[in-house]
Amino acid sequence: MMAVTPAYKRVLLKLSGEALMGSFSYGIDPEVIQRVAGEIKELIDAGVEVAVVIGGGNIFRGAGLAEGGMDRVTGDHMGMLATVINSLAMQDAIEQIGLNCRVMSALKIHDVCEDYIRRRAMRHLEKGRVVVFAAGTGNPFFTTDSAGSLRAVEICADVLIKATKVDGVYDSDPAKNPDAVKYERVTYDEALQAKLAVMDATALVMCRDYNMPLKVFDMGSQGDLMKIVVQGDESIGTTVTRD
Repeated sequence: MMAVTPAYKRVLLKLSGEALMGSFSYGIDPEVIQRVAGEIKELIDAGVEVAVVIGGGNIFRGAGLAEGGMDRVTGDHMGMLATVINSLAMQDAIEQIGLNCRVMSALKIHDVCEDYIRRRAMRHLEKGRVVVFAAGTGNPFFTTDSAGSLRAVEICADVLIKATKVDGVYDSDPAKNPDAVKYERVTYDEALQAKLAVMDATALVMCRDYNMPLKVFDMGSQGDLMKIVVQGDESIGTTVTRD
């Protein structure tokens, strides 16, 4: 049987913290994180190099507390630490199924994970290790969407894949508007002008300026990640490109 050449050789998977909650109202659903780890293993087994960025919204939202009066910088630092918790949980789930995984943090936390060093991260990927980027960009006022875009560009990923609870990008919230229209393809400029809920503007502009393709899909639909990355299935989710 001939080996299939993946459509994308190196990918960055951006997961929201909320995606890890599953049916829970807070924290991490073990079944969800184990399923995600299993899908990542399928990619590794197919010869894909995989990096991951995870948000922290299932544990803590710095922007939310800032609205309640907390210092924004303090709140954002707390949010970054929440992403470290999620990243360590993901590392454990990945290692339990036999893969090598490294957590690399933008904040220095030597006792629990490595510092983020671009060249070292790329070496890990080349050796077939999953790399989980934690603590966002290490700076307040930047979201984990921005961290995902930045890391994708830095490691020369072939595509940035954003996993959400929705099966693509819509012209309005499909949960509130039953007539919402889904885009199969959209440009970054169109997404910015229409203020589509793809990613924040900083993340979108970085992807546009460095010509980083983006796929938005529903992580809850098992098997779709493999179809996108290995088979190059364009019918799943929404593709966002510069042109």
